[in-house]
Amino acid sequence: MHPATTVQGVADPLTSWWQRRAVWPVLPPVDLAARKDGRTVSVVVPARQEAQTVAGVVRPLVQELVPAGLVDEVLVVDGRSTDGTPELALAAGARVVEVPEALDGRRLAGKGGALWWGQQQAQGDLLVFLDADVAPSRSATVAALLTPLLLEPAVRFVKAAFDRPLTVAGVLHPGSGGRVTEMTARPLLNAWWPELAGFVQPLSGELAATRELLAQLPFATGYGLELGMLVDVLRLAGLDAMAQADIGERRHRHHSDQVLGRMAAEVLAAALARHPAGPHGKELVQFAREEDGFVRRTSEVVVTSLPPVASLPVRRAS
Repeated sequence: MHPATTVQGVADPLTSWWQRRAVWPVLPPVDLAARKDGRTVSVVVPARQEAQTVAGVVRPLVQELVPAGLVDEVLVVDGRSTDGTPELALAAGARVVEVPEALDGRRLAGKGGALWWGQQQAQGDLLVFLDADVAPSRSATVAALLTPLLLEPAVRFVKAAFDRPLTVAGVLHPGSGGRVTEMTARPLLNAWWPELAGFVQPLSGELAATRELLAQLPFATGYGLELGMLVDVLRLAGLDAMAQADIGERRHRHHSDQVLGRMAAEVLAAALARHPAGPHGKELVQFAREEDGFVRRTSEVVVTSLPPVASLPVRRAS
């Protein structure tokens, strides 16, 4: 956040954390590269059917941050796309690997599966996870996420903070995006893990972390990935090892209330799996109006986890 930003209405410990872990200088990539101290950096981009945006995400990294010495590898992890996503990523300068459908009897589903596989294929000591479907995409995002890791030795995990406007009928509404964040994730974190209340975008998938820390985390395969990761990092490393970096603005695709409901159910399931709140339901009932009235639709709420990479046999990178 801007150095002048203050956090209103929060306890002193959170204010202290914000001042120490959420305000960072803006340094040129070449200056940040000088702080790497022999470590290497991989940017990992999970992508599935992202032909319209993936090259725009990859190209600034390859053209700006690799020559500056800040990034050593740009890796696109493709979820078996059929729209030309892997070819476009390769042409833009990325190394591309494909996510296997299953491995050792475990289904590598969704973004969680792609990132779990990607961290094993990436070669860097520090890993940056970027979304392939967001705009605008700037190399400054990667620099901002790496800054806390490179400037503060105690930091091992950095989450992106950003504004998320909502566009309705061509009209931009600032601060109106992120309904699952505001209606589900944030209330849960404030109730059960108030130490994490300072994270502006707890469900953002854009982050940076040490390989060593990521290897100790289970990866949820559904929409509970990001909240589960926050809670797990807090448990493993503590709040002082966690930071956030302001990356400006992100405009994500927006979904129907039905889809958002399923997202919220998986976020809740991930939270319940990490909090001693007792058993929880495995199904979500929603309703849609059709010609004869409301029709009930039931979705299964499935939250599975892939094991920490550190617990697996050593695999040779492809």
